[in-house]
Amino acid sequence: MKEKLLLFLTASVLCLSCTHKSGYKNTGSKKMVASYPAIYSNSRDVMLPRSIFAKYNKAVFMVFTTDGNHQFQGSGFFVNSHGLAVSNYHVFKGTYTGAEVIKLMGDNNTAYKINKVLYKEDESDFIIFQVDCDNTKYIPIAAKKPGVGDKVYAIGSPKGLENTFSSGEISQLRDQYLMQINVSIDHGSSGGALINEYGQVVGITSGTLDASSNANLNYAWSIEAVKKHLKLKEE
Repeated sequence: MKEKLLLFLTASVLCLSCTHKSGYKNTGSKKMVASYPAIYSNSRDVMLPRSIFAKYNKAVFMVFTTDGNHQFQGSGFFVNSHGLAVSNYHVFKGTYTGAEVIKLMGDNNTAYKINKVLYKEDESDFIIFQVDCDNTKYIPIAAKKPGVGDKVYAIGSPKGLENTFSSGEISQLRDQYLMQINVSIDHGSSGGALINEYGQVVGITSGTLDASSNANLNYAWSIEAVKKHLKLKEE
């Protein structure tokens, strides 16, 4: 369902960009299945950074949520052409179910609603949901895990700066699904896409390991945590 981007988005510069602030009040644990599968790819064709951004810029979007008193902004991305999307769970946690809106890159006149949550997990901080739009640009999911030293790129909206592109490497694998990265991200990047050099999403950008440090100690949750909850189809 489309909605006009009235004060909710035009006042976005006053929103609090999310850290680990927001999430989803629906506590039901029933797993739902998307009508269309997410797409994965095992291509090993290296892409230029500018080509990655040009191809996937419109697959990443801004998310706006509210707890009734404050508005919060994060990021998310599509994983198929039928509105199937992924973000951080904390972007939705504690906010009003049904009040979230999605702003697509380049569309300043329309907000799109989330019509159902398919799965959410607090521990690995991700949420899978269906946006009420179709023919969406999407990023294929990587068939293989990245390794330390692999080149990666982030697209997200730090502090409301829509679809900012940054680059770096996987610095370390800290847990089964937790990746340390030196890619520049900030509040509002939460839920954005971490993409490998083959143009495949490998993680969800999430936050910093030490907010007081200037060492660029950031982290992302591996897309591997998400894959097992999606039906997958090869590109």
